[in-house]
Amino acid sequence: MIWNRKTRYTPYEQWPATKLPQLVAQARQSKWRMQHHIQPTSGLLNDPCGFSYFDGQWHLFYQAFPFGPVHGLKSWQHVTSKNLVDWHDEGLAIRPDTPYDSHGAYTGTALPIDDQLFIMYTGNVRTADWQRESYQLGAWMDTDNHIKKLSRPLIAHAPAGYTSSFRDPDLIRTDHGYYALFGAQTTTEIGAILVYFSKDLTTWTCQGELNVPANARGYMIECPNLVWIDQQPVLLFCPQGLSQATIPYQNIYPNIYLVADQLDLAQAQFTEPHALTQLDDGFDVYATQAINAPDGRALAVSWIGLPEISYPTDRENWAHCLSLVKELTLKDGHLYQNPVAAVDDLRTTAHDLVFEQQRATVAALNGSFELLLTVPADKTVTVNIADQQESGQLQVTVDANHGQVMIDRRHTGNSFAEDYGQTRQVELTAHKTIKIRLIIDVSVFECYIDNGYFVMTGRFFLNATPSRLNVQGDTTAVTGKVWEWRQSEHTGVDNNETKIK
Repeated sequence: MIWNRKTRYTPYEQWPATKLPQLVAQARQSKWRMQHHIQPTSGLLNDPCGFSYFDGQWHLFYQAFPFGPVHGLKSWQHVTSKNLVDWHDEGLAIRPDTPYDSHGAYTGTALPIDDQLFIMYTGNVRTADWQRESYQLGAWMDTDNHIKKLSRPLIAHAPAGYTSSFRDPDLIRTDHGYYALFGAQTTTEIGAILVYFSKDLTTWTCQGELNVPANARGYMIECPNLVWIDQQPVLLFCPQGLSQATIPYQNIYPNIYLVADQLDLAQAQFTEPHALTQLDDGFDVYATQAINAPDGRALAVSWIGLPEISYPTDRENWAHCLSLVKELTLKDGHLYQNPVAAVDDLRTTAHDLVFEQQRATVAALNGSFELLLTVPADKTVTVNIADQQESGQLQVTVDANHGQVMIDRRHTGNSFAEDYGQTRQVELTAHKTIKIRLIIDVSVFECYIDNGYFVMTGRFFLNATPSRLNVQGDTTAVTGKVWEWRQSEHTGVDNNETKIK
């Protein structure tokens, strides 16, 4: 397929009826399909959207372009879950089918309101001369998952002084009304977050620009998300064009967070915002969406993929996945991230690491498993994840002497994004014990370090299924356990192609 403006923005109904089933069948045969991470049945998956708890279950949407691994005519795909681990594919939810979202239904969020789910999202429109117009749109979903769009935009244009790069609403409910945060860009090309208020979800007024630190803005801010943890506001966002003097990130764009003592949304003012911190120190996390659950927990899910980067699955006409759902907690002003407790229920057979001549191997794994590893102070070990032929490997080095964890994907056999480096490293306290939880799901890893103080996430592509785990080095007093994971209970994907037509 030659991807140009015409093919990227061909309306869904104009594609041949045979095209989508062919793409779905092709993706299903991929050796890189994951067992437990949400992934597209074909084409592109990117930003998570509308994460919410409604009508007794969890709802999650994601931006999708089902006809290819490119950023084309975006829609929203819908999945649901009872446990945040096993997901049912509900099919296409929001189509780009009105004058206000004709060139894409872009990122948004959702809130349960009485017996309906209110959705707010950005509609992308291109004029005849291909100039962008952005509309902030609303829709209501009932308990049968039927969605009805509002006939007119909630916000028809960006305020004076801002460009049409105005998108990604984050809905927030308060005792006196509703707020929405938007990623934005000033006409002088500086990133911003705009705050809007509404009493009734219908009429919205701009409260001003959130006082994000000047060095955190770049030329555009995307995907702002606000949660409260222990009554402190935590802002997650994605600045593009951020100076590496602010945060020494390596990816094309970072996903960062800041914690403040207080937040006055009416005045768009943080009180005492703390230092900016990378949300994930791995290779591929972006566009994280976080919510406060009904029980008060802060939960987050991330797009594991990056804009403007090609991935090996592109040649199979599908791309990207979402992270496991993570619970966020605060300690001493630092954000900790860990998989939700239900992820533990995926565990089946356990294998204790048994070291012989400073090496332990667990083989015959099925591609989805996790490692719990404790490395005592002043010891260094290397974990290799490989296929049965050991034709390539993902390498994780845990150095408790210098206080470092490094992940190396140079030798996996299928390199990509080489311009941004093939290793990532975090720095901890030297001469102290380091604990890691390394989750492998066929072609994605999530590594949680020291109980989630750091997280490193990324894609990797071996020539065959990951099935061997080796740990070697100075293994004296090193302890560990490998858990195999059960098969996925994701449902609804086999008939997805009929739902989208």
